[in-house]
Amino acid sequence: MARHFNNNLEQQQAPAFFVRGPSAMARLAFFSVLSLALMAADSRLQYLLSVRQTLQTLLHPLQILANTPSQLYRDAGEYFSTHDYLLSENKHLKQHALQQDIALQKLNTLALENEHLRQLLEANKTIVQTSVAAEIMHVGRDLFSRKIIVNRGESHKIAAGEAVVDATGVIGQVTRVYPLTSEVTLITDKSLAIPVQIERNGLRAIAFGHGRDNTLDLPYLPANVDIRRGDRLVTSGIDGVYPTGLSVATVSKIEITPDSPFAHIICAPTGGVENHRQVLVVRMPNIEVQAEAELPPTLVLKAIDAQKAVKESPVKLEAKQKKPAQLNHMSKQHVHE
Repeated sequence: MARHFNNNLEQQQAPAFFVRGPSAMARLAFFSVLSLALMAADSRLQYLLSVRQTLQTLLHPLQILANTPSQLYRDAGEYFSTHDYLLSENKHLKQHALQQDIALQKLNTLALENEHLRQLLEANKTIVQTSVAAEIMHVGRDLFSRKIIVNRGESHKIAAGEAVVDATGVIGQVTRVYPLTSEVTLITDKSLAIPVQIERNGLRAIAFGHGRDNTLDLPYLPANVDIRRGDRLVTSGIDGVYPTGLSVATVSKIEITPDSPFAHIICAPTGGVENHRQVLVVRMPNIEVQAEAELPPTLVLKAIDAQKAVKESPVKLEAKQKKPAQLNHMSKQHVHE
């Protein structure tokens, strides 16, 4: 009987200590399909835009908290800086401010002369852009894109497409706006292009970000193009996004091969997130609205009448043109009688 009891105990299985769910492979397949579905819905239908903005707003205090140690470290370093260093920096800044004041006086003279010439030529005034100061919060962690996050968003009237510059030149463009922050794509990202021109000869081109490193490319320029190493590239302003004359990059390398009709030109950007933390978000006004606002009232009325006349049929226009002539003829006949 004892032997039978032992056989029954051996046939019984021990209860599982942990309750097992689906297998690891099934979980991996489920979450992979779910991730692909969410990415497809977000890219095609923009279903997750409001969810992303809400999460970004909720995570904003955590981002500030995460940046607090580095900010405290920088503040402590600035507080405990030596007196001699501050004196030398103050002296250097005064000399630099004096040089800038002299350059500003020349600039004011040139601006007045330019305005006088525009009045003589009856040309429109230069478009005046507005800017909003911002500070870089952190740099994107994606190795395949060049993006930064600044502490200005929809609440500060920031819109997608606006240019972002720093003290040395253009650094990028606002590509995504959140309630309190904005995402800026740098000009070195391969998905961004910027119209430029060579400051030396005025040659226009389009600069594309290289993506893999901190450089720009000038593609589709012929091998005999008039460009030299060290040429400075500035914004051309023909796209209506970037103001004219802002520094973009400097030509660092030119390669010409016999088997290619185009030159391989590599440029190094003058501005960048490695140089400064403070940036400006520049907003260009609507050219059409400003041009219409600057027209005299008589020209605006004439333009409206011309648009109405184009919409009318040729028969009506011919009848309107004949009526004044008939009235004039009748008035002359009446005077003669």
